[in-house]
Amino acid sequence: MSMTVISILVIISIIAIVLLTSGLKMKAFAALFLVSVLLAFAALPASTVVSTIKEGFGNTMASIGFLIIFGAMIGITLDRTGGMISIANFILSLTGVRRSAHAIGITGFITGLPIFCDSAFIILSGLSRSFSAKARIPMAFMATILATSLYSVHCLIPPHPGALAAAGIIDANVGNLILAGILFAIPGFLAAWFWSKLMIKGGNYEPANEEKESTEGRQELPSPLMSFLPILVPLLLITVKALLSLVDKDASTLLSRIFRFPGEPVFALGTGVLFSLLLLRKKTMEAVNSVFTEAIEKAGPILIITAAGGMFGMVIRETGVGEYAGQILAGTGAGLLVPFLIASLMKTAQGSSTVAVITTASFVVPMLDMLGLASEPGKILAMLSMGAGSMMISHANDSYFWVVSSFSGLDIRTALRVYSSSTAVMAITIFFMVWLSSLFIL
Repeated sequence: MSMTVISILVIISIIAIVLLTSGLKMKAFAALFLVSVLLAFAALPASTVVSTIKEGFGNTMASIGFLIIFGAMIGITLDRTGGMISIANFILSLTGVRRSAHAIGITGFITGLPIFCDSAFIILSGLSRSFSAKARIPMAFMATILATSLYSVHCLIPPHPGALAAAGIIDANVGNLILAGILFAIPGFLAAWFWSKLMIKGGNYEPANEEKESTEGRQELPSPLMSFLPILVPLLLITVKALLSLVDKDASTLLSRIFRFPGEPVFALGTGVLFSLLLLRKKTMEAVNSVFTEAIEKAGPILIITAAGGMFGMVIRETGVGEYAGQILAGTGAGLLVPFLIASLMKTAQGSSTVAVITTASFVVPMLDMLGLASEPGKILAMLSMGAGSMMISHANDSYFWVVSSFSGLDIRTALRVYSSSTAVMAITIFFMVWLSSLFIL
């Protein structure tokens, strides 16, 4: 079979996933599995079909499983114990009510590092409404600030499933990706901030209605320090190891050996889980098991969908279409624009940032050398480019869009105008910053 025909089959398979998930509302796992099997039988030797599908699913699960479960445990414990509320209240006490938008943005950015954006938004949406009412800030602006602060880190930084699985596919250093992701997420979020502020000017956007503030359980909130530890300790461990690896690549010094295992993402997040369990009021085995059970139930669907995305990506890789496209694009100077555009098209068409970035990573990995991105810095920049593309654009086919609009009480037109346009601005800004950095790094 010619490579042209195989390329057409790959394009058709991507379109099929979009139509099945967005048009027919088929579950993402079922659509990914069905299309992966059909593409494998159409484009691969029959003897390799089963092994390719199993390898794609299994390798992805192996690389992300523990991290997603541990991240879910931290998020659930912070939710149950009020740790997330304690963090928000602490930041609000520093900024003051007049700058409550700053408080909710900082809270979203910090808590979003280990916690999935949809879960964190649901938990913090009540606070954003309260802050909007107290400060008389339009709810459309407050909701967008919270949504984009969470979204910026969700699309760029492990342990979030898309970035984590794509890092495994491309073989990028997770610690370096976390550091770079945080650095590039900040200007992206700031761009979304100023854009959303511009969008609400001149419009009839009202603050949230004042609600009676419940004092029940306020004294039971954990301290801000204890609430921050499950988030900051893993980040600190991973950061220290990543920085040490830059100056001591052979891990020959005592300090490098000390942080070798604690700085591994799995062990670092495991340490975060231990600190989060200290927040439980009843430190019994029953309480701990309850957290573990809920985390596994929450992480299960995410793991399955992400692994199915890895399976689809593996089939695409085995077809050889990536190398073929790389040969065509080699010498064009497209470079980082390729992963950004592929991820952007996938995201806008089918809605899932996770599926978009995993598919893009599988498509792009054979091209890295031809695009001049095969070095470690090149891989990180490629990851950030496709992460930025996976933000473009969150609209009606994205479940997160409906979480943001529903829990904030925004009508669809307002959500599209303020929130969706902000995700596009954020994506373009981050890509521009990545491209600008590549001029000095590559």
